[in-house]
Amino acid sequence: MPPKKKGKGRGKKGKAKKRGEEDGLEEKYRRSALDVAVLKGHLALRHEVARQSQASGQELQARVGTLERELSKEREDKRDISADLTRQYKTMQTELGVRVHQLEGEVSRLRKQLGLCQDALQKERDSREQLELEKEAAIAELQGKIDDMETGYEKILHGCLDSLLTRLAESRRRWRDESTALHLQHKERLTDFGLNPLDI
Repeated sequence: MPPKKKGKGRGKKGKAKKRGEEDGLEEKYRRSALDVAVLKGHLALRHEVARQSQASGQELQARVGTLERELSKEREDKRDISADLTRQYKTMQTELGVRVHQLEGEVSRLRKQLGLCQDALQKERDSREQLELEKEAAIAELQGKIDDMETGYEKILHGCLDSLLTRLAESRRRWRDESTALHLQHKERLTDFGLNPLDI
């Protein structure tokens, strides 16, 4: 019997233990259910976050795709602009080279022309100086001839005047002699006629 009591005692303890275990299980179950609910909430939240992240990722991928297309287009535009600018630069460089060559040719031609003009100007100056010298020499020669002619004419004029004065003096003397003779002759005639010459 004592073992039965012992067994009975074990039975009560077993029931209590069993009930405690059941209570523990229920508590565990409640906790587990609560954990599951919390986990489901977390999972739903994570799922929503993942969905939003996926949507954001898709949106970002679309945006990245758009930006990549825009970047590609900009790169292509940049290449086109660079190629166009390079072409324009080469064209301008060619035109500038041609223009520089033309201007160098023009400068060379103008320098030659300037040299010819300077030579012609120097020749003209030399010719003018020579002409001036010849002119001055001719003027000096003509002035000398004029001076000689003046001297000669002066001598001739003095000679002529001296000769004229001599002839005039001789003529005057002769006329005076002749007039004196005529006066005397006329005076004698008047006297012959009985007239007094002083009365006349």
